[in-house]
Amino acid sequence: MRPSSLSASEVNTTDWPAQAADTIERVVQSVRDKTTGPAISAVRWVVAGLFLVLVGVMVAVLLVVALVRVIDVYLPSSLFGDHHVWAAHTVVGLPLFLAGLVLLAKRHPVPDR
Repeated sequence: MRPSSLSASEVNTTDWPAQAADTIERVVQSVRDKTTGPAISAVRWVVAGLFLVLVGVMVAVLLVVALVRVIDVYLPSSLFGDHHVWAAHTVVGLPLFLAGLVLLAKRHPVPDR
């Protein structure tokens, strides 16, 4: 057995419940900081990313709608007729369609298992 560095008269036994509680609290806080802290940080990044994606999609849709409206207003009626919303949809939709075809051609097929 190893002899204690403190003699029996130097040990403070009156405050051991507070010391035990402090030790338990310190251990629990350390475990919490190592587990819950990174999880909370990761969830915050995921929520912020989803929010930005949602806002980006909404802005893109609103910009396409505004572009169709602007093109519809400024298309000459003498060339396309009085009801030429179809032409505005074609002008905006054709580049989007072609971009989709290009992206579809660049995809990598999933290998069969």
